[in-house]
Amino acid sequence: MKVLIFGATGMVGQGVLKECIRTKHVQSVVTIGRTATGAASAKVNEIVHADLENYSGLERRLIGFDACFFCLGISSSLVRKTEYERVTYDITIAAAETLCRLNPKMTFIYVSGSGTDSSEQGRMRWARVKGRTENALLRLPFKAYMFRPGFIEPMDGIRSKTRAYRIFYMIGGPVLSLIRRALPNMVLSTRDIGQAMLAVARKGPTNQVLEAKDIRSVLQGN
Repeated sequence: MKVLIFGATGMVGQGVLKECIRTKHVQSVVTIGRTATGAASAKVNEIVHADLENYSGLERRLIGFDACFFCLGISSSLVRKTEYERVTYDITIAAAETLCRLNPKMTFIYVSGSGTDSSEQGRMRWARVKGRTENALLRLPFKAYMFRPGFIEPMDGIRSKTRAYRIFYMIGGPVLSLIRRALPNMVLSTRDIGQAMLAVARKGPTNQVLEAKDIRSVLQGN
């Protein structure tokens, strides 16, 4: 399997990249983003690309992929509303439309979030934007899956790029780990998410929107 990862420098993306490197099911990985990951693996090639809404000069390098793991995102509390929409919707759909045209048989997995509003009518603006993004992806003519994890426990030395999140995990990390063991449907690790994405890309479950409990079920059936 040949895999493309967006957002491989983020917390979830780092976890997905590590699992792709570990597994025998992935022969090669290409990461794409504004900065390189620096991953030391012969499996990995990196594309550093500044304009993530325009891929006209990259199309030849974006052909022949079996799966795309789209882990790029930002917290709505850290940016203005227009920037949140641009990152969450515009960048995601620009990439997905390009990849769908170049790789119509690709499996596209999007990291969304628990509480996403599929109706696009709710009170929470971030949830409406996420819902609009999910709905647009599900209308595209390729296999698309929405991952909606809740709390995420970073593993394997992974750290969030966001200072506030780093502080949260430094203080609450041990408790989060205990909660994950006691209530596995509430907390997923970065390792869990990466392994589940790979399983979905290989097996293609019926359900296209996966909440945390569904992601856990994928792992149990893997």
